[in-house]
Amino acid sequence: MGKIKVLNKAELEINQSKVVNINENAIAVFNVEGEYFAVDDKCSHADASLSEGEVYDCKIECPLHGAEFDLKTGEALTPPASKAVTCYQVSADEDAIYIEVDDNA
Repeated sequence: MGKIKVLNKAELEINQSKVVNINENAIAVFNVEGEYFAVDDKCSHADASLSEGEVYDCKIECPLHGAEFDLKTGEALTPPASKAVTCYQVSADEDAIYIEVDDNA
């Protein structure tokens, strides 16, 4: 596993999200009350950008059909989604946000 800097903290305000691309994968990075999370940006149910959904209670709601995903685990919490989205380990220092990725990806 390798740690990749994806954003400066100043680029991601509280309760906002941004999409970053790592190895041709779109990953949504979220700032939830100062805690950072990252999941695949594409909903597992339909081709919708999760970064455009509403965040609450550490969940993201898909803007297309309303499926909810746990930002800590990627687990699909409500229909119509039944499959989890990939969740990435996130860390931060004083200035930057990092995502752990497989070195072979």
